[in-house]
Amino acid sequence: MNSVSERARWDTRFAGDDYHFGTAPNRFLASQAHLLKHGTSALCIADGEGRNSVWLAEQGLRVTAFDFSPVAVEKARRLAATKGVVVEHQLADINEWDWAAGRFNLVAAIFIQFASPAERERIFAGIVHSLAPGGLLLMQGYTPKQLEYGTGGPKHIDYLYTESLLRKAFGSLEVLLLREHEEEVDEGSAHRGMSALIDFVARNPPDTVTIRSRPFIRRFS
Repeated sequence: MNSVSERARWDTRFAGDDYHFGTAPNRFLASQAHLLKHGTSALCIADGEGRNSVWLAEQGLRVTAFDFSPVAVEKARRLAATKGVVVEHQLADINEWDWAAGRFNLVAAIFIQFASPAERERIFAGIVHSLAPGGLLLMQGYTPKQLEYGTGGPKHIDYLYTESLLRKAFGSLEVLLLREHEEEVDEGSAHRGMSALIDFVARNPPDTVTIRSRPFIRRFS
C-alpha cells in the first residue's frame, strides 16, 4: 500500500462539503447499540469523516478515532462540533498507530478493507492487543460476492472477508455474532446498492491478562 498516493486519492474523495459516506452511522454499528456502555472507551479505525465516531460519542462513549486523510479528519471534527460531542480525532496512518495494550473497551472496524493480507494480519493482531479484558470488536466488511455487485469496496478478492478468515484471525476472541448476508446499503454516495456483507461481533475474554510493559507498534515494510 503506497500511503502517499492513497492519501491523495482519499483526500480527493473527501473534498467538498458533502459527506462521502453520509453522516448517519453505519447501520450494523447502530444495530449493536444494546452492547454499548456509557462512559467506556472506544476506538474507531480509519474513521473517515466521522460518522461512526460521532455517533458513538452521542451514545456516551469516550471515543478516539483516527484516519490518515487530513481532509477527512477536519470534516470529522466539524461534524462532532455540529453534533455537540467530544471525540479525540487524530491524524494518523494505520501503519504507525500505537496499539496500546488493553486500552479500549470497544473497537469499531467498519469497512477497513484497504490492506493487503500481510498488512491485515498486523492490523488484526493490533486490534486484539488493544482490547481490554471483556472488550468488544464490532466489524463489518464485504465478502468475495461483493465483486459481483461492484457497489463499493476493494476490487481484489484477497482483501475481502469470509467467516473462516475472521474466525481464524480472531481465534482468541469469543464470537458473539458472525454472519454473511446480502442487503441494500445506502450510506452516502460511496456505499449504495445491493451489497454482500459480513457482520462480526466478538469479545475479548474477561480473564485476559493484559501486558502493558511494551507498546505494540507495527510498521509495514
